[in-house]
Order: sequence, then C-alpha cells, then structure tokens
Amino acid sequence: MIFINEMFLLNKKKETFDFELKKTKKTFFSKIKNFFFKKSKLNKNYLEEIEEILLSADIGTKTTIKIINNFEKRIQKEQYRNVQELYKFLQEEIELLINFNNTCLENKIKLKKKPYVIMMIGVNGVGKTTTIGKLAFYFKKQGLKVIIGASDTFREAAINQLEIWANKVNVPLIKQHMYADPASVAYDTLLSAKSKNMDVVLIDTAGRLQNRVNLMEELAKISRVMKKVIDQSPHEIILILDASTGQNAFEQVKKFTDFVKVTSIILTKLEGTAKGGVVIGIMDQFKIPIQYIGVGEKKHDLKKFNGKEFINSFFRI
Repeated sequence: MIFINEMFLLNKKKETFDFELKKTKKTFFSKIKNFFFKKSKLNKNYLEEIEEILLSADIGTKTTIKIINNFEKRIQKEQYRNVQELYKFLQEEIELLINFNNTCLENKIKLKKKPYVIMMIGVNGVGKTTTIGKLAFYFKKQGLKVIIGASDTFREAAINQLEIWANKVNVPLIKQHMYADPASVAYDTLLSAKSKNMDVVLIDTAGRLQNRVNLMEELAKISRVMKKVIDQSPHEIILILDASTGQNAFEQVKKFTDFVKVTSIILTKLEGTAKGGVVIGIMDQFKIPIQYIGVGEKKHDLKKFNGKEFINSFFRI
C-alpha cells in the first residue's frame, strides 16, 4: 500500500511538471521528438538541424555548440541501433551539463546560525516582489519564521505590493517611507529579526537605479550595513529572472554576476513561456543553482526546482 501511494505521488509530480512546462514541451521538445521519431534514418545534415532546434529554444549559442560537439563525439565512439537510441544519447548529453547535487536552500538555512539573511535582486518587471511573497509562504510551510524588509524604497508600488503580500502570507514586514535609505530599512529588519528570533530574513532591493554603478554601490552599501548587525550577511543572494525573456535572462545574469556574488537563481513565469531551454544554458554557462521556479501568480505557485525531473519531463515520450 505504501509503495502504491509513493508511485501515485511520483506520477502526480511528473504530471504537474509536464503541465507547468507544456508551452516549452509543445514547441522546442516536440520538434526534437518529431525530428527523431518520424524518421527511420537521418540525413547527412542532421546535426545542423538539431543545432537549429536547440538554438530556437534559447539554450544559447555556447551551450548548444557544446551539446552538439559532445553528441557528435559520442556517436563516433558508441554503437547505436536506431534513431531512437540517438534521442536517448542527446538527452544524456544535456543531463551531463546540469549539476543535480546542489545543496537545497532549506538545508543551508538549517545549517547556519539563525537568522539566515537572503538578499533578493533582479531588474524591475521580473516578478521579484511577488516571488518574495511566495518564498515567504514557502518557508512558512517548512515551519520557519520569516520576516521581510522593504529595501526597494525607490518605487512606492514595490513597498505597497510587498505589504499586500506580507499580509496575505501573514509575515511581518519592516518598511519606511518612499526614498528612505534602503540600507537603513535592511538594518532595522535585521535588528527586528534578531530580537524576534526569526529563522529567515528576505530583503527586497531596487531593480533599477540611474545606472549600473549606482545599483552596484547601493547593493554594496546594504551588504555593509547588514554586516554590522549580523556578521557574514547576506548569507544568500538570489537573482530573480523572468524565463520568458530568453536571451535577455542571460544578459541579466552576466551583469549582476559582474558586481555581486549570486548564489542562487529563481526563474519566474516558466509556465507561460516557450523558452524553457534557457534553464539549460544558464545552469551550464554560469554554474549557479536554480533553487525554485515560479509557475503562476498564487502564493503556492513557487516550486522546488528539480533539474533531473526538468530534463526528464521534456524528453518523456
């Protein structure tokens, strides 16, 4: 009976992942399946055709070239009986690019002396504020006490929206007025977190200042001030990316990692895009773990990312 229940839950998880990634599956990976399974043999230009399909999914040029080169070497080295086996080869080569052994954020939080301080960064429009609310709810479900700091004081809408989310998921919010010093808000939040024995602190930050230098200086200042309250904070810097932007997401990772040590990524809007291949390129090129994916607007629409299941979902026949 236990075995049957476990199998039911596993199949339910697969169905859920398949549904959440259906747009990418219908476009990119349906092309891959049709390419392999509607042919009895491949023509001499098949590698170029596969490369074109990979590029169309926003996997990225560097990662696509790596996949094709490794795929070609494997074909030359190993015997295969049919095109279906080549399909399996391709899946395995893509899987090799993804590190499945990343430490999950919940385990990091348990191992560190509390409170565990997380700085949330990302450009405006990627769903950062909404993600903070959903992440606070996710942690609460894990039995953790969470507090949020509204350090994006350059947009009144950001403070108001964060307050709505804090009320919705029933977690405390520390805020000041618009244009207040963001570092001051972070400082107050950490003091409150220590006094209330909180487990997790989520600090929102501005997504855009006048220029990149200003943004870099603001994030650095917030980090310096927080260290006065809690040494080594922030313990985690999470970059929020909108999966639907495709190659723009790559550019955002490049820009942020130039001046801050990004430790994790959350991808939003994955359920509404045909560009899910961007996940593969980001994990390969930047070696930064994707911890969660956003798959909707409701408070429970934040899912733990499972790299192996992600790839399996795409290649599942």
